[in-house]
Amino acid sequence: MNKSQLLKNVKALGYPMFETEESIDVNLTLAEVVKSSDRRLLEGFPVMLANSLEKGLFDFEKVQSHLEKTEEKNLFHKLVMMSLALYDYLEVELSFADKLYKSDFFNSQLFHVYLSQFKEEGDLEDINGIMSSERVVNSFKNYFKRAEIDLKETAEMQEEFELEYAMSQIFSKKQKEIFLKKLKGEKLTKTEREYYSRSIKKKVLALANPDLHKLASKL
Repeated sequence: MNKSQLLKNVKALGYPMFETEESIDVNLTLAEVVKSSDRRLLEGFPVMLANSLEKGLFDFEKVQSHLEKTEEKNLFHKLVMMSLALYDYLEVELSFADKLYKSDFFNSQLFHVYLSQFKEEGDLEDINGIMSSERVVNSFKNYFKRAEIDLKETAEMQEEFELEYAMSQIFSKKQKEIFLKKLKGEKLTKTEREYYSRSIKKKVLALANPDLHKLASKL
């Protein structure tokens, strides 16, 4: 896998530089990240592993099967232990992560070494040299910050859609336009004011009636 394809694939695993909807081989991509020895990609390994875990696609043995050299397998093992230590340090709960703590490859000693380094904000040693724990933490936090923003925007879009749908069940297109203008404090024309008073206001008062709201909620 060339560098261009690797960068394209890790988009699906949520690392900052990327984003795609294409189907990829998650475990092969993680193996290629290990082989790359690219410091930025290795710093983002916990992000990609977290995404893989949440999607239920991570398989330790499959990733390892794509690694031929002993040093690559050792680095991969360390990256997984470092990632688990990071999740523990940041108190992040991930789906399917629990089974990793109970797996045969879980190394408690290595896990606690990295956990201590995160707590002390020191360097993460022996991960393809020395890696900054601060950079790893910030990379992961930035990922979650973006994920929260995306989730918030999605929720807001859903709420907006539901409101639009509900209003369309009560108001005609013209009535909705006037209602929103009135709500925003925009100036209405004489015709719009008359139409609001004659027709729209009655619906608004009915919607604001608490007893009617209670009855509608029961139904």
